[in-house]
Amino acid sequence: MTLFLETFLAGLLQSGIYALVASGLALSVGVIHIVNFAHGEFLMVGAFLSWGLFTLLGMDPLLSAVVAALAMFAGGALTYRTTIKHVLLAPELNQMLLTFGISITLQNLALLLFGGNTRVVNTSYQGEAVVLFGLSIGLTKLMAFLLALVLLVGLYLMLYRSKLGRSMRAVAQNRLGAQIIGLDVHRIYLIAFGIASALAGVAGVLVSVLLFASPAVGLVYTLKAFAIIVMAGLGNMTGVLWASVLLALSEAFVQTYIPNGGRMSEAVFFLLIFATLVFRASRGAR
Repeated sequence: MTLFLETFLAGLLQSGIYALVASGLALSVGVIHIVNFAHGEFLMVGAFLSWGLFTLLGMDPLLSAVVAALAMFAGGALTYRTTIKHVLLAPELNQMLLTFGISITLQNLALLLFGGNTRVVNTSYQGEAVVLFGLSIGLTKLMAFLLALVLLVGLYLMLYRSKLGRSMRAVAQNRLGAQIIGLDVHRIYLIAFGIASALAGVAGVLVSVLLFASPAVGLVYTLKAFAIIVMAGLGNMTGVLWASVLLALSEAFVQTYIPNGGRMSEAVFFLLIFATLVFRASRGAR
């Protein structure tokens, strides 16, 4: 029973990062209606930013998260203004090729600057643990989950309790209608893309502590974020939460209870995407 509870807790803590990454991607898809293949590379930039600030300045990742959020918001806004804005009315294939090109560019820039080796942020409290209800929990994992939880609560309060959030939902539902009632659509798109990029940047800081920073780390999280928003339904922000928990718990139980589960867990998101698509296709055929 203890092993089951520890596995459940490990999956629950991991779901925080998944929800953070997937919420940003869902914001891009739901509000701007663009599939951003470079979302994971924004996470990668945040991870390297965290590693650089820790290595050069000794900055704690909790402070790096603030710097990463601001930097990635600015980077996301600049990306929207210089590239995304100009393909909003273009065919979806053009939009996907553009974001895929941004993804490849950022990956290769990281390879040129940092090489292919992984970089880890080792804080003084890296190996510490706390005991809750008789279960030992890594302090960094707990802090990462709580930070992700605070940001997600803030995001959902913004979306459903603020004027900006109402404007985003109006633009997401009907762009032309929003323009007719006087909303500055491009300003809202820019803010939404900046927030999505900032969420990815903060997730990158957490990944640099819990895992590592590397030029390829973003691809893994992009794929998992796509799996989550497919399960939740494209643009469904609230569905992202339960889908993130489902993916993280599935991976944790596969790792624990299936032989060689560590390798097999990386394929769980493919199975979940496949099962979701088959289930929806079967319901649509009735």
